[in-house]
Amino acid sequence: MDEFFDLPTLIVIAVAVFVLFRLRSVLGTRTGNERPPVERRKPANDAAAEDTVVPLRPRATPAPEQDDEYRARKVEAEIEQFAKGNAELATGFRQVVEADNTFTPKSFLEGAKQAYEMVVTAYAAGDRVMLKNLLEKEVFDGFQAAIAEREKAGQTVDFTFVGLPKVEISDAEYDKKNVLITVRFHAEVVSATRDKDGTLVDGNADQVQTVADEWTFARNPKSRDPNWKVVTTSQLD
Repeated sequence: MDEFFDLPTLIVIAVAVFVLFRLRSVLGTRTGNERPPVERRKPANDAAAEDTVVPLRPRATPAPEQDDEYRARKVEAEIEQFAKGNAELATGFRQVVEADNTFTPKSFLEGAKQAYEMVVTAYAAGDRVMLKNLLEKEVFDGFQAAIAEREKAGQTVDFTFVGLPKVEISDAEYDKKNVLITVRFHAEVVSATRDKDGTLVDGNADQVQTVADEWTFARNPKSRDPNWKVVTTSQLD
């Protein structure tokens, strides 16, 4: 019995146990919960599959000609709307569109409303810089002369722009150089002109009055300048 547990034998047993323990720690043990090899590769396969999926209904990219066709229909609808059955005006609109493909009646009229308010407000304030940017030279000269006469007399204007209850395009044409659009404005304003002593000489500071004007706007469609300018103004009865 004592010979069986001699020192060399114990050393060999200890080494064998140590080796088995190291192998176990490196290789691990099976617990019965391990995923099969196919499952371990599944995420990679899923990612590859996702990369190769073709959508059932891919989003179509409109062709340029489709965009042009849509815009042409939209502009034609606006022409019918703003011409209001006036065949001559509708023809004029189409001539303007042919000369200037950026023109649409709706967007132009919105810009014309803003321009009208800016001009009448600048005129009342004597703002020559603003007027010069919006008016053609001959028209600007007339406005400037009226402002100078008012200033010479020592008059000032109290002015409030109330709104535009009615605005309509009355004419459109292309004269082979400029596109010309005529607009009728029916505006509501409060205006009172006073002399140097503050005495009221024209208008009424406490009453809204209606004024009616007809202005023609012009633009050279070949110019890089996108702005329109007022080339004629007149008061309507």
